[in-house]
Amino acid sequence: MPSLLKLVPTHAPNVEAERGTPNRSSARSVTGSVATWNPKGPGKSVNSVGLTGNLKILGGPLIPLSVTFQTGVGYWKVNSTSVEGDALSTKTWHVPVGVGVALTIPNPVFSIKPWLAPRVDVARTTASDGGTATQTSHTRAKFGISGGVDLGFLSGLAIRVMYDRVSLGGHVTPSVLSLGLGFKVGT
Repeated sequence: MPSLLKLVPTHAPNVEAERGTPNRSSARSVTGSVATWNPKGPGKSVNSVGLTGNLKILGGPLIPLSVTFQTGVGYWKVNSTSVEGDALSTKTWHVPVGVGVALTIPNPVFSIKPWLAPRVDVARTTASDGGTATQTSHTRAKFGISGGVDLGFLSGLAIRVMYDRVSLGGHVTPSVLSLGLGFKVGT
């Protein structure tokens, strides 16, 4: 399965130097993503596309606490062949909706930003059998949560440590621990 779509808090809006007021355009952000997963064995690679959006509800340059509304959409399709040789297709739409809370802790050399983002994960899966032309759909809504710490350096370098988990029911809770690097360009 390709990487699941994850949402994380956005950064505080920039300040216009001459007026000292928040730049409202940076209180919103949209990010597109493309992913591929190539499993070992005879399976074909799976490609996915996604789009996420964030809207800052609370926070600004002088307020260290920020709260964001977050949502997104992702899509992937898996084609395979049954034992009888029939073409099988599984299409999945994934829509996470949540809130992100972050606290910026200033430091002379770098900023520390712990954050937490609970969400509802909605996924709709449609499976079709090419041989009999039957189609079945299933929609599920489950609780997911992400949390982590961002370190932002004056040079523009950013480091993120993050944990993400989704409760699928029973004792099934897929999760991932990740480390990311970034570089800020511009103001």
